[in-house]
Amino acid sequence: MDPDWTVGLMTGTVLDGHIDVALLRSDGTRVIEFGPYTLAPYDTETRDMLARCLSEARAWNFEGPEPAIFADAEDRITRAQSDAVRNLVTDAGLSVDQIAAVGFHGQTVLHRAPDEGRKGQTRQLGDGKLMADILGVPVVYDFRSGDMEAGGQGAPLSAIYHGALLRDLEDGAGTAVLNLGGVGNVTARDADGTLIAFDTGPANAPINDLVAYLGLGDMDRGGKLAAAGRVDDARLTAQLKHPYLARDYPKSLDRFDFGHDWVHDLPPEDAAATLTAFTASAVGRGLDLLPERPDRLIVCGGGRHNPTLLRMIETYARIRIEPAEEVGWQGDAIEAQCFAFLAMCRLGGIPVTFPTTTGVPEPMVAGRIAKAANA
Repeated sequence: MDPDWTVGLMTGTVLDGHIDVALLRSDGTRVIEFGPYTLAPYDTETRDMLARCLSEARAWNFEGPEPAIFADAEDRITRAQSDAVRNLVTDAGLSVDQIAAVGFHGQTVLHRAPDEGRKGQTRQLGDGKLMADILGVPVVYDFRSGDMEAGGQGAPLSAIYHGALLRDLEDGAGTAVLNLGGVGNVTARDADGTLIAFDTGPANAPINDLVAYLGLGDMDRGGKLAAAGRVDDARLTAQLKHPYLARDYPKSLDRFDFGHDWVHDLPPEDAAATLTAFTASAVGRGLDLLPERPDRLIVCGGGRHNPTLLRMIETYARIRIEPAEEVGWQGDAIEAQCFAFLAMCRLGGIPVTFPTTTGVPEPMVAGRIAKAANA
């Protein structure tokens, strides 16, 4: 397949108030060129609505009719993200009809991993057909549900893109990629070059939720709260006995699977420090599961802006880390670029989920294609 430009969109479960949108030129197997990217802010009303969606999704838990707010939020975020695509493409000196497709992840409001005797379920808000009609180009969306219907975890989907980035690194041997979003996930290769990926444990979500619960803002900016505290080692040791951490991959998480109530009675600084140490330790436990433990982690996602978390990962996970920018990647754009890459893969019928990443029985393509009514 000839290389072409696609646009990728991502909004994470940490609800940091913006849309990640990026241009990428690829052929679905290799990254040819990074394009411009931006973080387009949501308005306050949309952000508040999405927070209510997360709360109502937890109460719903895939039982009975969906909460009515989903439809309103879906329309709102689809239109906002369509505007973000058009603005980025125009600012890049292109027209929308020069884009092969848009990869539209949507907003995850609930993700339930498969369990014994039960397939997993996931829900991302986003109307791919509406976006295709607004923009007049194909939109690839609903990337996760087909994988889960086939028995997979539906996550992480980033392995194929991380693998393409690693392939282009001259010193990629012994290197894995760690994404720190609402949860953490790692991508690595075994001795045969087979991609391996799974969610390591919590990342930013419990820390952000704790800070909000304490009324101290929306996140531990710069890791300052945790840096001022002391880790409660006994409590950390007890939490590290959580069965998820020892479970073999493939495996995935919802942002709420690990909470913060277990540190509520600690001083705020100690609570933040202990939660941050738990995230770092969970990364280490995940690396221990790999067939070959890497020597270096390239870190992407919002968590790389938290120096306290990065220091703790080096200490508790016993690993050398480098932010994505140090190897020439665009750290704030990687998640959006991933869905631009996945869109190109879908156009070419290229598999993106595998038995060693999401646990599907055989390699699968991902995503549905919506075409504009006037195409």
